[in-house]
Amino acid sequence: MGNVTLVTGAGSGIGAATCAVLAARGDAVACVDLDGESAERTAAALDGSIALAADVTDQAEVERAVSATAERFGSINNIVTCAGIEIGGHALDVEVDAFRQVVDVNLTGSFLTAQAAARNMRAAGHGGAIVLIGSLNSHVALPSASAYCASKGGVLMLGKSLALDLAPLGIRVNVIGPGVTDTPMSAGSLADPERSAEFMAHIPLRRPAEPAEIARVAAFLTSDDSSYMTGAFVPVDGGWLAS
Repeated sequence: MGNVTLVTGAGSGIGAATCAVLAARGDAVACVDLDGESAERTAAALDGSIALAADVTDQAEVERAVSATAERFGSINNIVTCAGIEIGGHALDVEVDAFRQVVDVNLTGSFLTAQAAARNMRAAGHGGAIVLIGSLNSHVALPSASAYCASKGGVLMLGKSLALDLAPLGIRVNVIGPGVTDTPMSAGSLADPERSAEFMAHIPLRRPAEPAEIARVAAFLTSDDSSYMTGAFVPVDGGWLAS
């Protein structure tokens, strides 16, 4: 068996693609999602994988998922935090509960997952790799996305801070910044001709990413090929940030 990797948000989109790419290279994968049935569907298609239902905003549930993974496979080597939500709206109209929900899932959920996994890695006496899924909105803002942009900006700085704290333990932490990606979360925007055209005008490659294109970067960052990378932000955005 290769490495053991826990992936949150595994039920669809980038999370499901990451599970598939990592399983294909030989990892044992723990597919974690708030929706246990969707996690089961992802895991059922992959050899040597398990499905776990967990709310990433609940510390106890996250710790149980990490413990269950380590008990099943003997260890955890890597995590990829793909769990995320987006609730749009003009800044003057966004309800505070919606703002808090986005930050809680995208930012606090990433922290709780990384913390629980890093504690497990430290107890096991080995290092590992943590990959946080940020966004191009970790660096640039879009209108009517204050909660999402704030949360993903936080993920970037969380990754840098964790990288400094965890480096002495041999745990590397990097952040991926996906651009517009063809996932269920982006389906509404991509189906709107005006909105889609607005996005494509910012993307030199003139197309959205496929989830597997993000997943393959996560695979690199959880491999020995990236052994001297930590604290990095890796945009996978079709050139948006370069334009």
